[in-house]
Formats: sequence, structure tokens, C-alpha cells
Amino acid sequence: MTAEIYRDAWGVPHLRAGDALELARAQGLATAHDRAWQIEVERHRARGTSAAFLGADALPWDRFARQALLDDTARRCFTALERRDPETADWVSAYVDGVNQGLPEGARRAPEFDAVGLVPGRWEPWTPLGVWLATHILFAGFPAKLWREEVVRRLGPDAVALFATDGPGTSGSNGWLVTGERTATGQPVIAGDPHRFIEAPGVYQQVRLSCPEFDVVGLAVPGVPGIAHFGHTGTVAWAITNAMADYQDLYRERLRWSGDGEERLVEALGPDGKWHAASRHVETVEVAGADPVEVEVIETERGPVIINADMNGYATREGGREGGGEGEDRNGPISLRHPPRVCEDLGFSSLLPLLRARRVADVDRALDDWAEPVNVVQAADTEGGLLHRVAGRVPVRDPLNGTRIVAAWEPGHEWHGWYAPMPRGTVDDGIAVMANQRGPATPLGVEFAPPHRAARLRTLLDARKDWKAADMSALHMDTHLASAAPLLDGLAALDGLSPEAAALRGHLLRWDRHMAADSTEAALYAAVRSAVVRRLAAHPALSPLTEPPQYPEVFLPWLALLPRVAFALESLLTAEKLYGIDRAEVVRAAVEEVAGDPPKGVWGDTHRLAPWRAVPDPAYDGSEPGSEPGLSGDHDCVLCTSAVPGLTDRAARGPAARYVWDVARREDSFWVVPFGTSGVPGSPHHRDQLPLWLAGELAPVVTDWNLLSKERGTTMTTPITYRIRGERAAVHEEVVEGLGTVRIVPVDAEADLDVLHPWVTAERARFWGMGGFTREQVLETYRHLGSLDTHHAFLAVLDGEPAALFQTYEPEADRVSECYEVEPGDIGVHLLIGPAPDGVGRPGHSTALLTAFTTYVLRVLDRRRVVVEPDLRNEKAIARLIRQGFVLGPPIVLPEIDLPEIHLPEKKARLAFLLRE
Repeated sequence: MTAEIYRDAWGVPHLRAGDALELARAQGLATAHDRAWQIEVERHRARGTSAAFLGADALPWDRFARQALLDDTARRCFTALERRDPETADWVSAYVDGVNQGLPEGARRAPEFDAVGLVPGRWEPWTPLGVWLATHILFAGFPAKLWREEVVRRLGPDAVALFATDGPGTSGSNGWLVTGERTATGQPVIAGDPHRFIEAPGVYQQVRLSCPEFDVVGLAVPGVPGIAHFGHTGTVAWAITNAMADYQDLYRERLRWSGDGEERLVEALGPDGKWHAASRHVETVEVAGADPVEVEVIETERGPVIINADMNGYATREGGREGGGEGEDRNGPISLRHPPRVCEDLGFSSLLPLLRARRVADVDRALDDWAEPVNVVQAADTEGGLLHRVAGRVPVRDPLNGTRIVAAWEPGHEWHGWYAPMPRGTVDDGIAVMANQRGPATPLGVEFAPPHRAARLRTLLDARKDWKAADMSALHMDTHLASAAPLLDGLAALDGLSPEAAALRGHLLRWDRHMAADSTEAALYAAVRSAVVRRLAAHPALSPLTEPPQYPEVFLPWLALLPRVAFALESLLTAEKLYGIDRAEVVRAAVEEVAGDPPKGVWGDTHRLAPWRAVPDPAYDGSEPGSEPGLSGDHDCVLCTSAVPGLTDRAARGPAARYVWDVARREDSFWVVPFGTSGVPGSPHHRDQLPLWLAGELAPVVTDWNLLSKERGTTMTTPITYRIRGERAAVHEEVVEGLGTVRIVPVDAEADLDVLHPWVTAERARFWGMGGFTREQVLETYRHLGSLDTHHAFLAVLDGEPAALFQTYEPEADRVSECYEVEPGDIGVHLLIGPAPDGVGRPGHSTALLTAFTTYVLRVLDRRRVVVEPDLRNEKAIARLIRQGFVLGPPIVLPEIDLPEIHLPEKKARLAFLLRE
């Protein structure tokens, strides 16, 4: 088997391999090389460990990730995937092998690792599922239910509709399908752009995946194998938009507690009127530059409790009291129920069938297994097949679940299976448009985007019947703002304005309503709009919503009044009644305010790109002049570059990619991302696509292998990952100056028996107690170790040669737990240094190997303390441990232990500890 990486002129990786597994490994490797920092941040976010190197700003997310059990859900989903679809599970695991192989090199390229002191860790088979879940857990916008609850409580139920619009936390997309009857080629064209928070590096990765089974180009999510959302196989192409479906429920829980400390037990009141046991434990979140924070994690029969006052201090409730009072119910714990946690499925079984698809029917069947998030899919093939459908998993339950927080103890809010069949849309007059408006997914959702983007696209598409793929970029960049009408109509109706305000009004009423970056009128309109938003948000009629409720910080974007007013402005200006607010006077005051101090420049002067970065970069984050480029577009334009009127004109959301799939000739397709293929600052492909993205231009999709450049050193023959006599990825790699590269790989009992048996039975290994073992006994010993979840064996490979045997164990699962008080984060180790290959030892050899192993357990496995128990007679080993920084003797003395030695069945030993600090 071989795998090769080629690059086009934009650095896009084109991967070619002998089969799907090798190709998955190559995709993981290339992703780790290009995006090591990005995917490691995402891995830590999925685990809730990002604050350990990003600091206190990352703590709110980590707290939510822990309480929502994201990592545990990913593990469960992968375990279920192994059972239901072992082929896909192996394919995901192969991708993870490639990531683990590529991370050391990727980390060396990325300066952010050194900047925050982060060592790349080990990816587990379920890590891609965790990355996917963490990326999409907020897509359905369940925090909007918290907002509606506050509106009902403070203004009444009639006020909810005033703010019903695409909220600040939801993500969307434009997508359109034009059939052959409207194209110059007679074959369909699919185009669009997903709207998401703009991140640097970008959230989509251009890639080509080719093996004998398939050859697909598309946009991948870094850290996840395959091409889920936007792809072209040569004969069929597909794309998605967010369906805006509602499939996540919030339940207000009544809990009661008994006991104290770690023994504290919790029960939740169910709809049957009975108290049921809930799971509970406490986790510690490490925070760079601050003290660790404890987080209480509770899960009821509904789901994990994501809002809980008891340990986190953002709601008000007396701990230990049973629920029941009205005030406590409002401020009490709230649990989240969502499909991946319930059905242990994210939809990854769709990924391989999508790559193998040849026709629309194949895409359709593949998406029957899709789960998270819920999308509207458009697809077309070369034989005339068309598809416009909803894909995903939506529960059947009471409609109130979709709009409000419901009481867990009240009957009628349970789930009753899944919505099926999923709705399908039509292709009317050769056109299908989906831009998060009400459409096929209407029965599945509550709030949708205003219809302006969809209506504008249909109007533009309807004007021609000779569309070509190359024409579509003009639609991507359309800046017409239909939602400006209510405010402009209000301006037109005003009288008695000052001369300055009247002149300003004249400019705006003559404006073409395009939010172009070089438009003075667009800047004036944005200034008036912001003034209106601020005045409405400050009006006494809405003042009850000014004070955000005491909920976790991660939900505050959904709960702040000003952004809610900004995105619902059209509704607020056209509602029949607005709680006594004189809208004409609000608009009058706003235009007078702007007329007195008008903006000095054009829209692009203040409407600038503001991408999110895990670590700020002065060159790109606005700290240096010109680092943020000016943008055209606005929230309701096809060019959806979203600011928050009244708060800032800077755009944090926008097209995370643009694509045009020519179904007739894939080589006539186009794409672009906001920055580039590489996440490494200083790389030629770090930001080389930004000028294209800003100008609305697209890069060609290259499919001719002869036009590509093979990346040096990436013709990979088996083994493709770091292996020793078997297909095993390294769990850790470390370059030791003056010694070489140490790679740690899991032991394969059968493949490594020729190494293991002579090592563990040699006289120099007498303290291991295996001196008289036969080959069969050694084989069975390590087979047994390999079957355990609590004990693991590894080989250290030094420049390709076996150098040491290293074993880890969970102390609570070992006899050593009888000899000291085990603490959370402890890990036990055994180390056997192998003989030098040439029989001549090298200075520092043993110390370097021990350093590599301790780095692995303390940094990669994220353990707090290493425990060893060398034989009392092994004085050399004890001396080596002391030199390495180990401290002899347990820090907590048990009465039955007679220090300084401990007694185990097979030996007398000394305990020694190494703290991560």
C-alpha cells in the first residue's frame, strides 16, 4: 500500500492511496501537518481542557463541555459505531492514526504550541466524534429557550414573537441548485457558502481524497475524516445548509441531595412523581495562570445538567433543598436532552457512503443515517437526478418542548421516537434555494432566518437560463439589503427634521440599498440603524430585559438584549404594537443623532473582518493598522457578513467557504476559503486565499494529477505510521538532543514476542519476576495486559530500534492501592530499559527514555502524579528515579504501613512519586 500527498498552486492537499484506510491515514497526517494547532485546540475543547493552556477566558466553555458530557458522549457514540458499523469505526481509527503520526511534525511547525507551553497529545478513536460534537452542539440554538423564558417572565408571552428571528448564536448558509434547463451545459450547478463564525485557521479545509473506490473533492472539517457537508465525486455533487430545526430540549429539574463531599448523592424528580437516582461526580478544570476550578457534573434521566448553581455560582438556590418553590423552579438546575446523547449516534455511518456515492440515490441513502446537526441537503448527478431534503434526527415530542424550558417532573414532555420520514423540498422551475428560511424544515423548527437572502437569490437566478459555474461568484457577493425597508419607510414618514437630518434622510432614500464596502450611504444607514437599536434597547418598556439572567457565560450571547434588538429590528419596527414605544420618535432621535455626528468614511472603514483566534496575533487581530480588512455585505445580504448593530460593525460571522460544483465537469468547479489551507503563520498558504475571498473571486478545483506537485517525503509505503512489526501508531514522539527520536508504541504481544521474551527473562530484569517464563507464558502475560482497560504496555523505539519496555496502570486497580492513599490523577508505571543494540550503552540513554515516558504520562495523558514502586534491591533504579526528581515515600502515611518500605505479594518495594509541577 502507498499513500501520496500532492499539492496544487493553493496548497490544497490531494491525497491518493491504495485503499480507503490508507487514505484516511493520509488525510489525518496531512491535517495534522497543516492544522496541528487548530485540531489540538478542538480536541481540548471537546474534552473541556482548553483553559489549561488558553487561560481563564476558555473556562466558561470548558465548564460547559464537562457538564454537557461532550467527551463521554463521543466515547459512547464511537463504541456504538464499533458495534453497528465496524468498517466506519476502523476508518475513523485510521484517520486518528494519521493524526497521531503527523502531530509531532505539525506541532514543530506551529509556533502557538511554544507560545502557550502546549505539548501535542494523543488522539483517541473517538476524538473526531468529540470534535464534531463540540463544533455543532450549539447549532440548534437551544439557549434561545433561555431567552424566551426570560421574555415571558419579564414582558409576557406576547412579547416572544417580537424577537423571533435568526439569533446571534445560530449559524446558517446560502445554497442553491440550478438544473440543466437553466445552465449553458445542460447539467446542474450547485453553489453556496456556509455562514459560520469566522475562525483563523478556517473551519473548513479544502481537500481531495482519491483511492480505487472513489475520488472526491470537497470541504472537510479539520479533525474529522471524510467530506460531510460539501463534496463532488465526479458524477454527483452535494451541499447543505442549516435546516434551523429544533431537536434539543431543556428541562427544569427538581433535585434533592443527601450526604456530603464525594459521597454526596443526588436524585431527580421524574414525571411519574418519583425520585430517581442521578449520576454525580466532581471534575477539576485546570486553568493557566489561575487556581483550578471544580465543576459538578450531574446527569438525570433527561440528560446532563448544564446549568447548576450548586458549585458554579451563577444561579441562586440553597444547596441540599428539595425543589418545589416557584422561585426555586425558575432558578434551579436545567438539563439538556439532545439526540447524540440519547441514541449514541452522530451520523458518522453516512461518511463513507457519501464518498462512495455515484448518483443522487446514493447520497439520499447515505443521509438516511445522518444525525447531527440537522441540515437541508441539495444534490444533483450527471444522469438528471435531483435531491432536496432534510437530513438528521429530530425527536417527536410536545410542541412546548420546542419553545420553552419544560418541567422534568410534569408528564407529557417525554420523547416518543424520531420524526420520519424527513421532509423533502421541490425544485421549482429549475431552481431550488435554501438560505435558512422557512422551507422543507418548517415542521421541524421554531425560528428561521428572514426570507430576504432566499428571495434575493431566487430573483437573481430567475433572470437567466444560461448560467455557468463561473457566473456564480457574482451571486455570492450580492449586497442588496431588503431588510432596510422598514427603517427607510419610517424615515420617509418623518416630518419636522432639522436641515442636517433632512439632508441625511435624502441621501438614504436615494440609496440603492447595497451594503458595499466603498459606500458612504451604507455607512450612514448602518449608523442610523445602530442608533435606533441602542435607543430601543435602552427604552424603559424593554428595561426588564436589560439585566441578563444569572446563567453561565457561554450562553450570554443569546441572552443580551441589545443583540436581540439588533437582529429583530425589522420585526420591532413593523409589529402592530410595541409596549407603548413611539417608534417614530425613536427613529427621529436616531437620525438627528447621526446627522449631528455623521460617520466620516465608508461602510468598509468600520465593517471589518474580526476572526476568532485561540491565541491573539497582533498582525491579524486589529492591534496593528490594516490587519482587519474592510468588508461588503451585512446580516441579511446574500453576502452575509454579520456584525451586531448598536454594538459593533466588526463582522465575526460570514462565509466560512464558497463553492461552485459544476456537475457536468468537475474540473470547471471553484472554491475558496477566507484564509488558506495552512494554519501555520508564515506559510505561503496561510493567508493566500484571503485576497480572493475579499474580492469575491474563486480558485479553480484542479483534478488533473499532472498539474499537481508531489509533496517531498510524502510517498508513504507501508508502514504509513510509526510502527514496529505491526500497524501501530505512536502514542508519543519526542526528539532527545544528542540521542535521537523516541517513539512510544503500544505493545503487540504476538508481533513483539521476540523482543519481550529475552528482555523480561534476562538476569538484568530479575526484579520483574519473570526470569523463568517460557515464550508462551510471556505471550499470555502481555495478551492479558492488552485485554485490560486499566493496564497498558508500550515499547520505546529509539531511531527505529526497540529501546525500552514501559507499562502503565491505574493504581486503584492494583495491589499498590493497599499501600497508600490513591489520589485522582495518579498513574503507576514500570520501566525496563532494554540492552543497547550494539552492546555499548550511551551516556544519558536511560534518563532520556525515562524523560520521554514521564512526558507522555504527565502531559499527553494529562496525569497529575506518577507512582512507582521499585524493588528495594534495585538500588540503581531507585537512584535514577531520585535524579529524575522522584520523591521517596507516600505523602500520606497509612497507619498499617511501616515506612520506608512497602510489602507487596511479590516483593518488598519503595514508593516514589513525581508531581507534574
